Amino acid sequence: MANPVTLSDWLEYIERQHPQSIAMGLDRVNVVRDALQLKPSFPLITVGGTNGKGSACRFLESMLTHAGYHTGVYTSPHLVHYNERVRIAGRDAEDADLVRAFSAVEQARVVAGVALTYFEFGTLAAVWLFVDRKVDVAVLEVGLGGRLDAVNAFDGDVALLMSVGLDHMEYLGDTREAIGAEKAPIFRAGRPAVCADAEPPSSVIDYAQKIGAQLLLIGRDFGYEAQQQQWRYHGSGGKRHGLPPPALRGTFQLANASACIAALDAIRDRLPVSAGDIRAGLVAVENPGRFQVLPGRPAVILDVAHNPHAASALALNLVQMTGYRKTLAVFSMLKDKDVAGVVRLLRGHIDHWLVAPLDGPRAMTAAALDQALRDAGVSVEITMCINIEEACDHAYRRAGDGDRILAFGSFLTVAAAMTAFRNRRP
Repeated sequence: MANPVTLSDWLEYIERQHPQSIAMGLDRVNVVRDALQLKPSFPLITVGGTNGKGSACRFLESMLTHAGYHTGVYTSPHLVHYNERVRIAGRDAEDADLVRAFSAVEQARVVAGVALTYFEFGTLAAVWLFVDRKVDVAVLEVGLGGRLDAVNAFDGDVALLMSVGLDHMEYLGDTREAIGAEKAPIFRAGRPAVCADAEPPSSVIDYAQKIGAQLLLIGRDFGYEAQQQQWRYHGSGGKRHGLPPPALRGTFQLANASACIAALDAIRDRLPVSAGDIRAGLVAVENPGRFQVLPGRPAVILDVAHNPHAASALALNLVQMTGYRKTLAVFSMLKDKDVAGVVRLLRGHIDHWLVAPLDGPRAMTAAALDQALRDAGVSVEITMCINIEEACDHAYRRAGDGDRILAFGSFLTVAAAMTAFRNRRP
């Protein structure tokens, strides 16, 4: 069979290459990595954790770009276009570049005689493209867990573990200790390992000590102090005063930003970043779909919160965002997530739920969503819709200028809502 030609053809092709969408293990990726002779000479920053990974990647990208570095960033999943997963010099990768990268991976895969999952294929293609485009530094976001994730086939010069929460428990375990044991192996012996979880499981600390990683814990080795109009950071690289509030909303972003500064300080001999570049990076950072407020009235908030840890942060953000009469929620989740846990944390902040099923085998039916909300104690009005677009339309027509609309629960929910709401705005 001839190789695909367009990016969309390639994406369809790589989805069919492995019988499982998720197949944990590094053997396949290691074989193809070696066949590609992928040995990046530039520094690698690995970012893992349950929540906060996307924000950390964007902070690092913004700071490093302002420092003048040609920066590559690999994240997942995407919201609207696959190109969002691979960014070079602050821009989403071009179709033609991704096609070249997929072609290179495919040639090596065929020679190696192995099948790759969608994520494995994409990870190898991203690193191949970063090498091809001669980036100065690459930031790689772990997809699932850490120990057996495709990103862990590459040795990070510094690793960030942003948080350890209960998610993907069918793969990682059903306790924070078990999940921490799966996430901590992104650390490397003798190299800096930054942990932004204020209460890290013992398994994380034990693993770092076992392999001899240079563990940096928030609250012990680095931290921050919030002030009225600014904030301060302290860590092994010294103190930084008068820092501007991050452009990403939420007080918890100070912890995320602090972890990124700690990581950059830890490798400052290879990648010096000035205080001015950090300030500029904090102000300019963007991360679509993470408490993103669209301009106009009624206010529209997009948030991919899909587990209790993220839902708790979203609830706090809603409380701090005052001045609105009612909150209408466009909501859907996947059936393998903790729907009840998410809903319980947010039910007191929502006056009207507009619910719709998503596409795909992991989607919940409309009836299952309705029952899940009622079982979780939702007593306000629930409107069932055919799809997210219809839910957004209903929300937009029912919300007044003094109200706000929140679309959340999944990357798929936010992606559909983002398109629907932007099509309505002038």
